[in-house]
Amino acid sequence: MKGSYCLIINLSNDDEIKVGRLYDNLKLKKGYYVYIGSAMNSLLPRLKRHLSNNKKMHWHIDYLLKSKYANIIEILFTDSKKRIECDLADNISPKGHGILDFGCSDCNCNSHLIYFNKKEDAIKSVKDAYDYLKTEYMNLNDFKKLNK
Repeated sequence: MKGSYCLIINLSNDDEIKVGRLYDNLKLKKGYYVYIGSAMNSLLPRLKRHLSNNKKMHWHIDYLLKSKYANIIEILFTDSKKRIECDLADNISPKGHGILDFGCSDCNCNSHLIYFNKKEDAIKSVKDAYDYLKTEYMNLNDFKKLNK
């Protein structure tokens, strides 16, 4: 399975994290973050990796997910050969606050990590983006069924 995905992450407290060579001390506010990514060879293993606590630090998102305050509360993903992560980011970014350069070192986007105060706003922005792109999506429950 190939495709793009959005992780909805709850950060239960303010935190300060090091993100590889990108940030020494990135200050993040308590709230909800949407991380937009893609896995054009192995979508389900990538999502499983993001949900795991036992992994090497590789991508920017790994550093955020390592925080004791971070928890993935939803995943919305699409099974598609078309890479739409930048289209998703472009559509979601104006609705929240992008964390500059996070998760987008391989493209020209400003950010692939978007902050929201409210969970409902984060989830709605992702669903609206998929709808705008006329792309069907699955959620965390679908992922769990596919991984049985």
